[in-house]
Amino acid sequence: MANNAQIVGWSHSKFGKSEAPDLEALIREVVPAALDHAGVEAQQVDGIYLGVYNNGFLKQSFEAGLVGMAVPELKHVPANRLENACATGSAALYAALDFINAGRGRVALVIGAEKMTAIPSQDAANLMLQGSYFPEEGHFDAGFAGVFGHIAQNYFQRYGDRSEELAMISSKNHRNGMLNPYAHMQKDFSVAFCNTISDKNPYVAPPLRRTDCSLISDGAAAMVIADADTAAGLQRAIAIRARTQVNDSMALSRRDPTEFAGATQAWAKSLAQAGLTLDDLDFVETHDCFTIAEMIEYEAMGLAERGRGGDIIRDGVTQRDGKLPVNPSGGLKARGHPLGATGVSMHVMAAMQLAGEAGEMQLPKADRAGVFNMGGAAVANYTSILERVK
Repeated sequence: MANNAQIVGWSHSKFGKSEAPDLEALIREVVPAALDHAGVEAQQVDGIYLGVYNNGFLKQSFEAGLVGMAVPELKHVPANRLENACATGSAALYAALDFINAGRGRVALVIGAEKMTAIPSQDAANLMLQGSYFPEEGHFDAGFAGVFGHIAQNYFQRYGDRSEELAMISSKNHRNGMLNPYAHMQKDFSVAFCNTISDKNPYVAPPLRRTDCSLISDGAAAMVIADADTAAGLQRAIAIRARTQVNDSMALSRRDPTEFAGATQAWAKSLAQAGLTLDDLDFVETHDCFTIAEMIEYEAMGLAERGRGGDIIRDGVTQRDGKLPVNPSGGLKARGHPLGATGVSMHVMAAMQLAGEAGEMQLPKADRAGVFNMGGAAVANYTSILERVK
């Protein structure tokens, strides 16, 4: 596979309950800033790839048409909208990479955006649950938290109660989020608070508590992708050294819910494609929609054997100063999870580190990164390996 496309610029909105009234406003917030950061003019953009889940969050459909409305200079550029549940943003990015690598254009614009807070939270939970296999999993009262509560129950039954380890993951990500100016929640929660049931931290979908669940958020992120020749004349360039998408059965009943097999394959294929091992990475941004997801993803990426993911957080491996920092941005847990924006956001957070532009979040050593974004309960699994070119 040709691997000519590079990330040359980006922009990221503050995640949370945004004053932006709609998707068009969120797009307008990030696109001009991303083009400016890349040093690229609107007329140089050959293709636009927009990731939006929507599914009823907003009445407006045909979202790809909104880019030209938000930024009139882009109104004649071919634009496409992609959706792949929580991995919608990565789907948009991978389509843009294919566009550049196929030689169909030299510059592409990737946008991920979602406006989730315009409807009641219970309605939002119901819309998100439609990203599960609804005939079998649509009965969960707590929305998608119910799906991952079911996964956690199965994991605990097989490997023992790991509630404290989940609390450690939550506390780690909130502490990291304190350094991220884009994060929805910038509060430092102790392990004891995260591990204690209280009025402020009730069960949402046992054994998952509120602190085990990511946040319903508004937000947008954008990236500019260019071919290597174009990137050579720009200020920065981050290469996608490897990328893989692997899917798995949508229904949890048709696979082992305690094993993210598709994620395991996606990690293995991307590392093999890059000619690297996990030891060659300096940090990882992973999809912690729920803390149980991050713990199982430790096993999927090869940090631990199955059932031993909790050992990794106990040993401090994934802390900011650990052997392999995981989610130095605060992850979805603290940064927020606007569905269509998440995959783009994760890659932006990694690119910021690699370019040395992460501000207070900046790690001492950040030359190579892994990004794992998934749609549904490890159904659509995307793993990218990024490294700095210049």
